[in-house]
Amino acid sequence: MQDSLWFGRGRHPGKRISYSEKRGIEYLARISVKHEIDPDEFFACLIDAWQNEKSECEGLMIECREKTNDRGIFLLTKEDGWVAQFPLAEHVLMEANPLKEFTNKMLLRAQRLAESKPARLKIEDLSAGRKHVTVKARVLKMSKPKLVSTRFGTQAYVSNIIIGDNTETIELSLWNNQANAISVGDVIQIDNGYVASFRGKRQLRIGRRGEIDVVKDSDFPLIEQLKTT
Repeated sequence: MQDSLWFGRGRHPGKRISYSEKRGIEYLARISVKHEIDPDEFFACLIDAWQNEKSECEGLMIECREKTNDRGIFLLTKEDGWVAQFPLAEHVLMEANPLKEFTNKMLLRAQRLAESKPARLKIEDLSAGRKHVTVKARVLKMSKPKLVSTRFGTQAYVSNIIIGDNTETIELSLWNNQANAISVGDVIQIDNGYVASFRGKRQLRIGRRGEIDVVKDSDFPLIEQLKTT
């Protein structure tokens, strides 16, 4: 593995940015994205703090607390407390803002992830055979777990649960420990589920790759406001 990297074009003109320094810049990019600070403004404030010990950037206080040779220790704070502390070399601050490239990549990655994430569906939209389902609903009824034989020749406990939103209700089949963490009245979100047909009725299932989580949503309709079967 190379122990140094350069962000420009052509032959490197001076001291290179090391791998550890690159990781430090990635860390600063995450701070820039999290606190919604323009990377050019953030980088200019870091330079200002290096030169004048302190700087302020969009409510973020930046202090260069210590300098050793060509390296400084920077402290970031806000009114509500500590944000981060990290070392930064002087020659990194002399670059043409390497922070900006990483920030743009992070924003692009977040956008692609949001675009690829399946849209949350209403229960009325769930048809048998549909896969990769994301749905949020309230638990309306729960049956006691029943021991059944599976098609693989093993035995397992299954709980049949009725969940609903403001459009319809559907039966949710949970296996073994999947039902242990939920109760009647909980709002749950199911990701990467699928819809099957069982005895002529739709049935929502999670499968091995699906996930179920209890979520907080005070605005979600209460049990008495939803349809029950």
